[in-house]
Amino acid sequence: MININLQTLLDPPNGLTISSILIISYILGVLHGATPDEHTWPITFSYAVGKYSTKGGMKAGFLFSLGFTLQRAFLTTLGFIGLASFYNAYNLDAPVYMIVGIVMAIAGSYILKGRYIHLPIDVIMSNSSHSSKAERSNVKDVPLKMAIVHGLVAGFGFGAYATIITFILSPQVPSIIYAPLPGLMFGIGTMTMQILFGAIFSNVLRVKKLSEEEIGFIGKMTAGRVLYYGGIVFFLVGLLILGLPIIDNWAIETGNPIPNLNAINIGFLLVVGVVGVIGITSIIKAYMKVIKKKGNERKT
Repeated sequence: MININLQTLLDPPNGLTISSILIISYILGVLHGATPDEHTWPITFSYAVGKYSTKGGMKAGFLFSLGFTLQRAFLTTLGFIGLASFYNAYNLDAPVYMIVGIVMAIAGSYILKGRYIHLPIDVIMSNSSHSSKAERSNVKDVPLKMAIVHGLVAGFGFGAYATIITFILSPQVPSIIYAPLPGLMFGIGTMTMQILFGAIFSNVLRVKKLSEEEIGFIGKMTAGRVLYYGGIVFFLVGLLILGLPIIDNWAIETGNPIPNLNAINIGFLLVVGVVGVIGITSIIKAYMKVIKKKGNERKT
């Protein structure tokens, strides 16, 4: 067994045993799940906060990572037989962002209006056109099955971690029978962290003393808005990269060697924009709506 350190993880040597390959793949997956990645955090946050319970949040993280893991196992198989070279020839970030955005918007529109991609903007952005009571009756439960679809689609995103498991680790396994295993272990490592973050995200709303119904309303509205508006952002960013590919190469180096923390780039800004800006403002907006309704009820 080799000594596994940061250098070994980020630049694995040749001649590794199968056990070393699997351990390194798992640890890389843990790092991938723990660092702000645009293909995992926004989606896990959305589904987890929408379930507003530890069990529901963990399930959201598990289901998303399940789809992601299946895709990664397929990807490392392609890497072993030499068919993943198209990732070196073509930049798939733009189409992946666009498809992920469409799937997010579909799920978000269902949560907010109970139908797919038919969402009047004023229902979400305006406080005056619809009452809290009406909005509360319209909001739907978070469709967790969509998380698997998200995982499968997001798995086609390709970054530093995917490069390591696909082009360095998977070609070293003894035969094609073992080829899916680096991707599988990487996915399980990512799943470990996504389940943990799912549990944390889902309990974000319990810091305030609200009823189960109120927490549910805030969670579902937040999930719907993040998925819908985050999906629009993802789609537009993909469209922008498609037209101006140079944007995808823009980055400000941070000096941190760990991928996803080593630069401020489009992916990092997507995480901040969708989870940080849209997510937090959606929680605040839904919370203020609940407080306003409670105040009106006390007056009557």
